[in-house]
Amino acid sequence: MRSIKHFIAEPIDVHFSELPEHSKKPPCPNGFTWQDQYIPITICLVEWKDFSRRGRMAKNMQPQHAQVARQRGSWGVGKFYFDVQTEDKKCFRIYYDREPKNAQDRSGHWFLLAELEEVEG
Repeated sequence: MRSIKHFIAEPIDVHFSELPEHSKKPPCPNGFTWQDQYIPITICLVEWKDFSRRGRMAKNMQPQHAQVARQRGSWGVGKFYFDVQTEDKKCFRIYYDREPKNAQDRSGHWFLLAELEEVEG
């Protein structure tokens, strides 16, 4: 089991050996650049998605549509999380946030959330 060792919460650039087929549904990247340093990913330990809607976005859909959106996602809503191990055996949690920044920047963004540590038990 892994727990958060250090919160980082900073934007990163990710690198893929092959570009994802769907940019808003990315697989785990092959590496990332953080603070001008390229960090290769050797293993994706676990991945998951969170398509829950929060705040006023949680109230703007009919219940039957909201149920489908929780499973598949909807435009601009959702995060893809990846716990990864790097070449130097460090573990990190990264995620892709599908929310657009503004009308001119409609793509999502990648973040390095935290460095992780192994916890006994």
